[in-house]
Amino acid sequence: MAKDWTEIQKKYKGLWVALADNEETVVGVGATVREAISEAKKNGNTEPILTRMPEEITTYVGLL
Repeated sequence: MAKDWTEIQKKYKGLWVALADNEETVVGVGATVREAISEAKKNGNTEPILTRMPEEITTYVGLL
């Protein structure tokens, strides 16, 4: 099922975000992957899902 990360993107534009297994709870944030993972580990999450939030949300249509 698709997740709505609109609010996460607004809050963490351009940053790396570590998410819990539910793909909605932010457990770490940083300018680098290393910073986001470090913060996630401090918060007790040793295997977060990592993604970088875009600066802005844009529409993309393309072919695979």
